[in-house]
Amino acid sequence: MNFVQNKLTNRIIPAAYAALIVSSLIWLGCAPASAQARKAKPKAKSAQAKPVDELTRLRNEFIQATKDYQASLEKLLVSYQNNVAQAEKRLSQTKDLFAQGLVSKNEVAVSERTLAEANDKVAETKLRMSNAEAQIADTLVEAEAEKTLAKGKPLAKGSLINTTAYIRYNGGALWALSDAWKVQRFFLDAFKKPLPIAVFGQGSIHDRWRLDHHNAMDVSLHPDGVEGQALLNFLRKNGIPFLAFRAAIPGTATGPHIHIGRPSHRY
Repeated sequence: MNFVQNKLTNRIIPAAYAALIVSSLIWLGCAPASAQARKAKPKAKSAQAKPVDELTRLRNEFIQATKDYQASLEKLLVSYQNNVAQAEKRLSQTKDLFAQGLVSKNEVAVSERTLAEANDKVAETKLRMSNAEAQIADTLVEAEAEKTLAKGKPLAKGSLINTTAYIRYNGGALWALSDAWKVQRFFLDAFKKPLPIAVFGQGSIHDRWRLDHHNAMDVSLHPDGVEGQALLNFLRKNGIPFLAFRAAIPGTATGPHIHIGRPSHRY
């Protein structure tokens, strides 16, 4: 009997001891986690994004709308391409029937026109898709140019900045709008026609954009054209400051042109 009790005791005690150890380990493992949970502080709220200005919002909306337009054109293109395949098949069948004397030549001509119109729609849709892609790229370029202009440091006299969107020259000569005749005389002598002045002094567009344009004039010439390059060379040679825009920049330039005078400041 004592032997049996000892056997049972030897089995029970280690089992109870092991259970106690396991319980202790579980408690010890949970305790630090609980303490850590108690000490954990709520995460700080993420910094709020800076408010988007109106111009940036409009650009983003334009880009999104253009992308949506591209997506609709892609679906339309598939439909038009299917029409081309059907028109090609129809034309082939009509030509076979004509060779057998079963249809007139006029029906062949009708099938040919149908195929040509289907191909025209495919070409037009592809062109629209390409133009939409270019519009997105131009908008991004304009935005980058606007940022560069906004944060640009004052240029040293005679300095030149040339980007994909604009050229800026900080000529050292004293410029007044009353000196415009010098530029007009140069252009008339060089090209035998008047200088194409779009805006002389302050214009309605500058009032709307709140730009001080009183001592400047805008010339309707692309800066990369022959006449535009000749004008820019003349201005630089005479130290006359200018801004030449290769593309439209919302709120700054309506399109390619040469602004003669100091940059217009907002008021």
